[in-house]
Parts: sequence; structure tokens; C-alpha cells
Amino acid sequence: MTHHYPNGLNRRRFLQAGASLGAGLSLGFGARNLLAAPLSPDTLLRVASYRGDATSFYKDVGAANFPYRVSYAEFAGGNLIVEAISGGSIDLGAMSEIPPIFSVQSGAPLKLIAVLRGDVNNQVLLVPPQSAVRDVAELKGLRVGYVRSTTSHYLLLRFLKEKGLSFADIKPVSLSPQDGLAAFQSGQLDAWVIYGPLIQLARKQGARIIKTGLGYLSGNYLLAAHAKAIADPARHAAIGDYLLRERKVYEWINRNPDAYAARLAQVTGLPKWLFDEQRKLQSQPTALVAVDDAAVRSQQQVADVFTDNKVLDRRIDVSGLWDRSFSSVLA
Repeated sequence: MTHHYPNGLNRRRFLQAGASLGAGLSLGFGARNLLAAPLSPDTLLRVASYRGDATSFYKDVGAANFPYRVSYAEFAGGNLIVEAISGGSIDLGAMSEIPPIFSVQSGAPLKLIAVLRGDVNNQVLLVPPQSAVRDVAELKGLRVGYVRSTTSHYLLLRFLKEKGLSFADIKPVSLSPQDGLAAFQSGQLDAWVIYGPLIQLARKQGARIIKTGLGYLSGNYLLAAHAKAIADPARHAAIGDYLLRERKVYEWINRNPDAYAARLAQVTGLPKWLFDEQRKLQSQPTALVAVDDAAVRSQQQVADVFTDNKVLDRRIDVSGLWDRSFSSVLA
């Protein structure tokens, strides 16, 4: 998923659909997946969204005829979605590999149920136009902006370690993406590790990319669900159906990049060229896939980096976070 859009509003939108089971079958999703429990208008699925994510495209791909009720709440970041799932106000949401790692210590009732393989070139280390910095090693003693507990935080740790540096060697500044953009544009940051369309906005004003996430990030974004929603047969069936509809969106996006960028511009209020540029630099097409051992190993490596850098006070085993009960649906 292209995640973390600026101007995220915590607005609640309700989509209600009282269609029959046939609505799911007509999409070619297959009865075997849907009949674990009947899909019914009595079932409510509470989904976290980002501005401009897959939820904005269900109508475009003909997948908005849910045979159960769906309510959406919009969030600005994956860490907030983890909190909402942990608190029981959301059943399903997406984030990078990182926010769930921090939920392990609190014993949050959250499980990772699917993997969204996405772009890693939309995560970068930027320097301002006038900067003399050409290499990560030159960040020593400089003010570097990042977003705590996200891929941005992880990338910065990895970039520094590769040059024999740590957070102690720089002046790290933890900021939200929007605050980071303002600080970067006004010269308060010497470098900035950031993701999404804000990269193209900064580049348009002359910022340079020193490094991207390619070779450092797995490209795995994760779909998480509340343990109680997974355990409830009616909601489990609804989540399975929902995942297949979401997959249909990503297949459409991969086939229709221009229409996707135009629609995204409409939804986010950002210019279309930002998304065209992002698309050109994309490291891989987006695909929603079942949980596999490689995804679990990848997240464990990320957790270990945070432990090694004392961001976590002890080693965490992430294997208990994962749930493979949707694998047959996504096979």
C-alpha cells in the first residue's frame, strides 16, 4: 500500500450494503471461501483506512457491493491503526512491518493475517537543494528528521549502521510527516528520511535523494486484524471476502496506472504528477498475498535491528503475531 497520506482526516464514513451472498460470488471469489460462515448484513466489519488507499477504489473496480456492513475510520499512520485495533475499535487495518512489533510488549490482541508486497523506492533519505551532503557518512553531527516507530525510523538506523554510525552520532529529530515537511522546507533539518508523495513535493523544490529503501526494506506491508474478529466465524468470513476485494483493487491499479493516479489526485487533493512520478520509480507492482515463512523472518530481522539499537529493551519473538487462517482464501 502506498501509506501515510498527508492531511489524514479522522473522519468516519459508513458504507452499508445489504446485498446477498450472490454479491460476493458474482465477483468470482468462489463459494468455498465464503461459506465458512454466511456473509450477512447483520455482520459489521470496522476497517481502518488511509486517505487514498484501496478503500477509495472499490467502486472503480466494481467491488463495493459488500454483502455485510463496512464502517471506515481514517487514520494518518500505521501506529495509530495498531492502537485502534488493540483498543478494540477497529477489526482490520494495514501498516508496515514496524508498528506491530511495538505491540508485542503490551500483549495487544492483534494478529497479522496477510502481506501486501509494495514499493520500497517511495521511502528515501533526502537532503535540501543547497546541501553539500552526498553520503550517509556525512550526516555526522547534523539534524536528521524521521518518523518514530515507522519504516523511516528503521531505515535511518540501517543507513547509519552501514557507515559505522548510530543515533548518538547525529541529531535525530522525530516529527510527523507534515511537521517534517515544514521543518525540511524551512531549513531546520539537514536531512530527512520520509515516505510517500511528500518525496516528490520536496524533489520538485530541488531536494536530492541520497538513498532509497531498495535493498534495506522488504516491501512487506501487513494487514492486521483483532484476534476477536478472527475468532468470530461471521467476521472471519467477512474479512476473507474483504481481502479478495482488496486484491481486486491492486490488480486494477497495476493494470491502470494512469486512471489510478488521476483518481488518487482527486481523493487526496494532491497534484496527479506526484503519483505519476512515484509510479515511475516504483520498485515492484503491488500484490496482496498469503502469510509465508519469509514474511515472518523479515519482520523478525526488523525487530532485531530495533533491539540492537536499544529502541526495544529486549529481544522480541514476532512469530506469535502471525495468523495463517486466511491462507486458503488468498492461495
